[in-house]
Amino acid sequence: MNDSDRTALFSNGNGFVALNSPVKIEILDFLKVSTRSFDEIVKHTGKAKSTISVHLNDLRSFGLVEEECDQNDKRRKAYHLKCEHMAHSQPPILRHYKNVLETLASPQLEKHGCFKCFFRAIQFGFDAHGINSDPIMRKIGRDIGTSISSNFTSKDIKFLVQELAEFWKRYQMGTMYLVNSEPLVIAVEKCFDYKLISTIGKNLCSFTEGIIEGTIVHSLNISCCVQEIECCGNGKERCLFIVHFLNK
Repeated sequence: MNDSDRTALFSNGNGFVALNSPVKIEILDFLKVSTRSFDEIVKHTGKAKSTISVHLNDLRSFGLVEEECDQNDKRRKAYHLKCEHMAHSQPPILRHYKNVLETLASPQLEKHGCFKCFFRAIQFGFDAHGINSDPIMRKIGRDIGTSISSNFTSKDIKFLVQELAEFWKRYQMGTMYLVNSEPLVIAVEKCFDYKLISTIGKNLCSFTEGIIEGTIVHSLNISCCVQEIECCGNGKERCLFIVHFLNK
């Protein structure tokens, strides 16, 4: 996969359409300002008329553009947008996605672990194709935290963090420990796939945010919001999570 393999997400009113065709994306970008004639689109893209005709037919079938006839000449066609540009892939994430895919195809896979690579490929894959994975990763993490909290018995926050840290260690997810009590700050070092993470320039642990949050909420029956304030994805040596108690 090359950095030029860009994906854009469009909404046509009935749902979302993901495109990774550079020509189709270029046509839609060209139509953002105003209605364009077929000849204008051909001239702008520099492609053959037959090629543009195929792309425009596809875009019409996707419900992304609408065709109209020139009132003075029915043979002349013009096109305008019927969609909104919702998101697009980012080159930095594409590069990291490519690196994970290369790891899956290399002898290093055994060293890193297949499922660890799968997990990170799924997360990077969503982001690389223009979909912010953070909300869904956080929600899944929260659901998992709610489920695993049935293994814990502590009703005190400090002891609960210790139980969660033991769970983290038992299943080789890294080293978790309490950094501060007021406010409550939890650290995770050498998370289960830390060797796959390089400095990306963004926080990556929405999944862990959700697990911690779900565990606390379900175990202690108190509302809280967990926020990652430092991350290996931002070049830090450890990931730090602050817990905001909403009932206090």
